[in-house]
Amino acid sequence: MLRIENLTFRFGKRVLFDRAAATIHAGRRVGLVGRNGAGKTTLLRLIAGVIEPDDGIVDVPPRWRIGMTRQEAPSGPRSPLRTVLAADRELEALEREAERAADPARVAEIHERLRAREAHSAPARAARILAGLGFGRDAQQRPLDEFSGGWRMRVTLASLLFAEPDLLLLDEPTNHLDLESAMWLEDYLRTYRGTVVVVSHDRDLLNGVAREIVHLDQSKLVLYKGDYDRFERTRRLRLEQEGRLRANLEAERARIRKFVDRFRYKATKARQAQSRLKMLERMEPAPERREDAPVGIDFPDPGPLAPPLFAARGVSVGYGGRPVLRRLSFRLDGDDRIALLGANGNGKSTLIRLLAGKLEPEEGTVTAAPGLRTGYFAQHQADELDLDATPSIELARRRRGDAPERIRSRLARFGFSQERSETAVADLSGGEKARLLFALMTARNPHLLLLDEPTNHLDAESRRALIHAVNAFAGAVVLVSHDPHVVGLVADRLWLVADGSVAPFEGDMEDYKTFLLDRRDSRERGTAEREKPAGGRGLRRAAAARREALAPLRKRFEQAERKVEELAAGKERIEALMTRPETYEGDGERVISLQKDLGRVVRDLKEAEEVWLRLGEELEAARSEVER
Repeated sequence: MLRIENLTFRFGKRVLFDRAAATIHAGRRVGLVGRNGAGKTTLLRLIAGVIEPDDGIVDVPPRWRIGMTRQEAPSGPRSPLRTVLAADRELEALEREAERAADPARVAEIHERLRAREAHSAPARAARILAGLGFGRDAQQRPLDEFSGGWRMRVTLASLLFAEPDLLLLDEPTNHLDLESAMWLEDYLRTYRGTVVVVSHDRDLLNGVAREIVHLDQSKLVLYKGDYDRFERTRRLRLEQEGRLRANLEAERARIRKFVDRFRYKATKARQAQSRLKMLERMEPAPERREDAPVGIDFPDPGPLAPPLFAARGVSVGYGGRPVLRRLSFRLDGDDRIALLGANGNGKSTLIRLLAGKLEPEEGTVTAAPGLRTGYFAQHQADELDLDATPSIELARRRRGDAPERIRSRLARFGFSQERSETAVADLSGGEKARLLFALMTARNPHLLLLDEPTNHLDAESRRALIHAVNAFAGAVVLVSHDPHVVGLVADRLWLVADGSVAPFEGDMEDYKTFLLDRRDSRERGTAEREKPAGGRGLRRAAAARREALAPLRKRFEQAERKVEELAAGKERIEALMTRPETYEGDGERVISLQKDLGRVVRDLKEAEEVWLRLGEELEAARSEVER
């Protein structure tokens, strides 16, 4: 097992971990969550041994092979398939040695080891992983240098998965993936034989993969049983309980102080007042909690504009005379909330660039409403920020004539304090840079927001703030995102970008997932049909049939989950009673009774959690079987 004890680590003057502790058992799949800048990536590097702690221990079993996602994309003339095969260094070394070994005994030993490592199936396994991450058969043989940085990062991920380390450390693995590849990765990790620790803000991935959540909060590590949704519910209950406990303790302190102040100088009450004073000194202080400042994103009101905002008729658009999208005809109105679906490389970003005026149509006509202002958030726009500038300087360049206080006020709408607004861009976190880009793209109060993968560097709190801001925005929104949770809460209409065209998708995100699963099944059966979805109604019937098949097991799982929640709440109630001074007044029978009740509840809770986890595994396996 992976054991972390009394971990302390400082980054400059800032303490990222303060006597933090956690235990992760072999074979567990764990989600590591926390706010941007809390230290999640640093923790992965500590576990991998890349950096050393200031104090405490990070104990990994010596025989475990550790694999961690790298930020460097591979390059060169080698193909993705050869790159992935080379990731298993032992296998590659054995194959090289087998070619030149002469000693019969050593040759036999090498071939025995190759059989044990299933070397004969390695190319097929590498090809399956690459296919799951979006590489077709031909693409697997092309030189790496022909691919974009995002696609080469997929090769890095494929190489890590192919090596099958005992401890797999993944840092935002879906950032460069489309929804179809993210769904494949979720399935792959769900059955991974080793131990998995994944840092992600992708709710669907964490719900599908993680069976435990480690929350990095205020320099500590807190372990929660269950998936991400259960973590959020449990943590909310815990914070509410802590709030009640603080309120009760402070009320009791106030009552005792009032008694002491009133009677400490009266002879008849002096002994009682002194006793209360000693009780006050013995009382443990209320648990302190340093609340993080809420994340702010607030898009300005653009004002009215006559519809349509944008219209296209018979448009073809692409690069260098080679169209990516053909014969597009559509219109955008002021209240549209549209999400673009489709695999990476199908043209979603091309369509966004057409709407932003970054690309001119090669055929057909486009019409924009007079006075239309657009705000464009591009995937890699953060790379273009001036790292030596500050948020105030960057925004002032786009709001010439605004007074400094007005610049600061505008930045405050996006969660920047006065101190952070004067911090160098180079020192901002990834989430802060994203929020700065939101502030810059809306500097002219746009009527149309074009958001191309805006959530890649946003933590859960920032994603919630973005969802609220988009839903409150008075203009139109076109969104590209691999996060189905965000799409489901923001978009009113879905457009599928595929096969060089754009068409409405009649259904919701669950229907689209079903469509992707059906298409993947067709490819795996060798029918590889590139057909358009048949329509939402048929897909919804198929999804309903699957849900019905799982209903009995899901009901048992939900009942077990409710029992766990009830017992956990009962445990918290007893513990709260045992913190109150009046509980210990009298003959002590009540304390003994509470201790017995607590022991029974703790025992029942442990048994209920085991049943809940077992049913969760059974439900997960049943879902996988139905999908196959």
